[in-house]
Amino acid sequence: MIDYIKGLLAELTPTYAVVEAAGVGYELNISIPTYSALEGKESVKLLVHEVIREDAHVLFGFLEERERVLFRLLIGVSGVGANTARVILSSIPVAELELVIMNGDHNRLKNVKGIGIKTAQRVIVDLKDKIKPGGDTLMIQPSVNSEAYEEALAALLMLGFAKPQSQKVLKKLFDADPSLRVEAAIKRALTML
Repeated sequence: MIDYIKGLLAELTPTYAVVEAAGVGYELNISIPTYSALEGKESVKLLVHEVIREDAHVLFGFLEERERVLFRLLIGVSGVGANTARVILSSIPVAELELVIMNGDHNRLKNVKGIGIKTAQRVIVDLKDKIKPGGDTLMIQPSVNSEAYEEALAALLMLGFAKPQSQKVLKKLFDADPSLRVEAAIKRALTML
């Protein structure tokens, strides 16, 4: 997994940025607030979320960890894909989106292009308990041994298990035993899914 890319900003559009690092240009999909923050900069560091599909490896870039965490929470909601999450983050600033979710304001979410009332309600129901007052978004994955967590999650997703259930089971396993190895985590998770 790629955590961040640091390098020269080779190209910038409202939807993506190309960052050149060690002679390689990485195209990262970005939100409108990230685009605004990158304007006029030459050297940048973007946090990365990598989406691996059968037909493509897609990178999403973020200036702040808070935005990346919220993006990851959003894509964990059934019916919200990576591009939909990016549209949500482009339409509603991170701090405001956290308040919208905490306050259960599904009408504000429903106004985002591509979000219907059911999806807006699902986002609020799924994420309300994962957002803390005061602006610190809770992370789904445990901070201890997160590399093993990420590898186990990737394996479960490749096996066809749903992301939200896989995350929940792995979080429970790693909270109980932070030193858990990848193989053991996958075996135990398979018995729980």
